[in-house]
Amino acid sequence: MKQELEHYLPVETVAVIQPILEQYSLVLKIKSPRKTRHGDYRKLPNGLSQITINASLNQYAFLLTLIHEIAHHVAYLNFGRRILPHGKEWKHSFINLAQPFLREPFFDNALIPILKRHFYNPKASSDTDSVLALALKQFDPPNDKNYIFELSMGTLFKIPNGRIFKRGHQRTKRFECVETVSGRTYLFSPNAEVELIQI
Repeated sequence: MKQELEHYLPVETVAVIQPILEQYSLVLKIKSPRKTRHGDYRKLPNGLSQITINASLNQYAFLLTLIHEIAHHVAYLNFGRRILPHGKEWKHSFINLAQPFLREPFFDNALIPILKRHFYNPKASSDTDSVLALALKQFDPPNDKNYIFELSMGTLFKIPNGRIFKRGHQRTKRFECVETVSGRTYLFSPNAEVELIQI
């Protein structure tokens, strides 16, 4: 497990994270990338608890996601099963677990003030915090993808299934985007990763 964790996490964090996983008897599985989530937590039929994390995450996103999922388990143990998945009990657990990691060498120095701001009131996903999502993205390998919120009005983009859209107005959180073929309007998360179409 130690060697596997060193492949996905900042190496300095392994000595801190591994005992936490062992303390709570958490089963960690690293998965092929999933489009809709970075990780998840669930109770297994055998009574153990399992965390899955996407293998494609950079080391800082992996660490943040792992702490996020451990917090679900801690909230479950401390407050029972009748709590909201990302309610105040989870937020309390997430903040407490994250605090020791909000410094170098666990996170890059450039991320620390952004993370501290995020933890005033953590969201259900780091992707819904556009400032944090963009900061974490800087540590990804280079690719041809952009976030929706980075695109200017009227920009054409393509999603993985090949459909083409034009970026429209921003609602409270999501962006209205018009599919070029059908003319139908769809709502996109600001942090949906898409491929820019150069004209």
